[in-house]
Amino acid sequence: MDNDVSAGSTTTVVGRLALGVTLLAFGLGSTDVIDGVTAADAVSLAHYVGGVALFVAGLLAFRDRDTATGTAFSALGALWFTWAVSAGNPISDNAAGLFLLLFALVALTLTLAGGDVLGQGTYGLFFVSLLLLAIARFADSGSLAKVGGWFAVAAGAVAWYAATAALAHWPTALPRRAAGRGVTATG
Repeated sequence: MDNDVSAGSTTTVVGRLALGVTLLAFGLGSTDVIDGVTAADAVSLAHYVGGVALFVAGLLAFRDRDTATGTAFSALGALWFTWAVSAGNPISDNAAGLFLLLFALVALTLTLAGGDVLGQGTYGLFFVSLLLLAIARFADSGSLAKVGGWFAVAAGAVAWYAATAALAHWPTALPRRAAGRGVTATG
């Protein structure tokens, strides 16, 4: 197994922990898997950890000239901050769906921008989560919102693993096969 443990700078690790914790709390709340816990219960965490801390991590990444991480953390910090401060305010399902859809496009951009596998996995899963949650708001579908919540949980778990792996020196890269190995020709 490839033991590549270069998951980025300290700023990247802190940002991934903030994103992971926020996604896990929000996702678990969206799934209704824990009795009495909803996504609304993640508002304070989303405001300070997902919003403020993630945005600051993004600014620190920009200072370190890491534009990809700075862009990702700043944009996602803005998402969580906006979601948290607007929670509880009356808003139409279509407006909420549009908000989620627009940030799904941001997550798609982050996924397609490249980077390491764990970062792309986190952003890709988060994209699917936001897309499903947006469709759920447009269609008023609680069951689709739960599925979107599970994708957020998965994204949070990947972000958490990426941060923990960097600190614990666990593998962060997938094993690769040598060219031509594992494929046999018949003929």
